[in-house]
Amino acid sequence: MMTSFTRIVVVLSFLRQSLGTQQMPPNQLIVGLSLFLTFFVMAPTWNRINEDAVNPYLAEQITQKVAFERAEAPIREFMFSQTREKDLELFLSLGKLNKPQNRTEVPTYVLIPAFVVSELKTAFQIGFMLYLPFLVLDMVVASVLMAMGMMMLPPMMISLPFKILLFVLVDGWDLIVGGLVKSFS
Repeated sequence: MMTSFTRIVVVLSFLRQSLGTQQMPPNQLIVGLSLFLTFFVMAPTWNRINEDAVNPYLAEQITQKVAFERAEAPIREFMFSQTREKDLELFLSLGKLNKPQNRTEVPTYVLIPAFVVSELKTAFQIGFMLYLPFLVLDMVVASVLMAMGMMMLPPMMISLPFKILLFVLVDGWDLIVGGLVKSFS
């Protein structure tokens, strides 16, 4: 929940729905790709945690408490970079907390749900943008079929191959994965 996984898995699920394929790609593939993209996006943060907290703790150079504090800092930094101010304010007000003077005063238990809500909002915005071209294609196919008097033929049967062709021709996987990874920069 404190990584890029939420946004990635929701966007890939939206992609499958917008294409109109019920089980392609399968859930296991969507979750697997989401996990590996999460590892890719989170690698710099996890490397910092490893260097600043885990290795010194394992070498018995710092205490467990200090290791936890050092590990928490990069995660909080990542979450702050992806959290909307409005979502943070919402959870501060729900927790009946005063507005903090700086980021260090924001409790982690407030930051985490604000981050998750921000990730969901971003994922839904990206999902909406994914739906638009495929919706237009569905509408065009349905209109053409209606104009031809073929009302009994399901438009999805005709539009699905065109949607897959469009996705392949524009190199959809490259665009989606590239856009998702860049959205965390």
